[in-house]
Amino acid sequence: MLDGTEINLPSEDIYEVWDENGRVLGHSPGWEAPPGSNMFDTQPKQFERIRVGGERYRTIRINGLRIVDPGEKSGGVKRRVTIVYGAPTRHVWEAVQNAFLFYGITSLFLVVITGLGMSWLLRRGLAPLDELAKQASGLSVHSWQFSPSARIRDTTELAPLATALETAMKGLERSFTQQRQFVNDAAHELKTAVAVIKSSVQLLNMKPRSVEEYHAGLERCQTDCQRMEGIVAKMLTLARVESSPNERGSGSGPPSTDLARVIKNVVAQLDTFAELNKVHVKLSVPNLLTLEMEEDELELLCSNLLVNALQHSKAGDVVQITGRSAGVWIELEIADEGSGIEAEFLPYIFDRFYRNDPSRSRRTGGTGLGLAICKAIVNKANGTIEITSKSGSGTNAVVRLRIERNSTDWVPVKELLKETVLNEKTLPEGYQ
Repeated sequence: MLDGTEINLPSEDIYEVWDENGRVLGHSPGWEAPPGSNMFDTQPKQFERIRVGGERYRTIRINGLRIVDPGEKSGGVKRRVTIVYGAPTRHVWEAVQNAFLFYGITSLFLVVITGLGMSWLLRRGLAPLDELAKQASGLSVHSWQFSPSARIRDTTELAPLATALETAMKGLERSFTQQRQFVNDAAHELKTAVAVIKSSVQLLNMKPRSVEEYHAGLERCQTDCQRMEGIVAKMLTLARVESSPNERGSGSGPPSTDLARVIKNVVAQLDTFAELNKVHVKLSVPNLLTLEMEEDELELLCSNLLVNALQHSKAGDVVQITGRSAGVWIELEIADEGSGIEAEFLPYIFDRFYRNDPSRSRRTGGTGLGLAICKAIVNKANGTIEITSKSGSGTNAVVRLRIERNSTDWVPVKELLKETVLNEKTLPEGYQ
């Protein structure tokens, strides 16, 4: 018999030892249900679950070699034995269950804490975006106020978007305001023109007239119709200039236009008008001043400025037209010696239908759209226009248009000055 007291085993563990004939050599005290001898004959499993005394055990079967009387000269008698050793699984499952509960509860707690933290961080992080969306949703054709808060501007990711939206909203507001003002002004001007024609017809129809009176009345109606036709034509021109895209820099921009040739054509077209007003025109524009600009728009710009100068000049005055190159800019200056403009009116001269003296403008055929068209053309060409004037001392209009050419094509300013030609010889008779 084997003595189990020689080894130190857990008290709950059980074991049993058989010899090669299936005879029990020994077992632990708690081994109450030893397996029958037939289990060795049927190749039992190495690992097996059994129940002993209501307790679940996990057993392992080990085959070993026992030596009886190892002190003898022959080395003792060798006996093959089989050991079945079992340990209760209750502690293991309790440990697994406790670990599962611990890690489960801990994981759930961490998930809840993480979720709350992420929710707070998301709300805090997205608050500027939510604020930006609320402000953007409040925009409409009647409300263009868009002022991002300091929190939005301080957010690195949103600052460029807020700036772009603010710029776009200001541009749209300005555009809508201009369109609304344009429609109101156009309606007022057309209503006035129609009222004048209607009153002329009513006055003509109030009583029988002579043939001469009918002719005079019809001439007045024709004059008013021509004026209304001029207003409509200039409105369409202004709308066309403002609506056409700026193709500069797109690779298929407008062709090069010679400023000298265009200004000469304009002066020639207004030759008769200048002669009737007894105004002398001096032209000093060098050749080789070319611009990437539509020729008809450049001609309209020069024509409007020159007409204004001629209309407001007295007999014997001189209108000086000067063109020059200044770095990457071409400057066109038209100066007259006319009545000039009061300082209080200068800020409004580019407004549509603005006339500081409506009675004189109607007498001269002015519609109040000429300078507005000039401003639109210059803006489209990315240039500038500046008008300075002093009452009684004339008006000076300076247009600056940028040269868009490759640097290798540029002509040095000194060379341009050398080739400057005073085109007085080419002017029509009557010009100086």
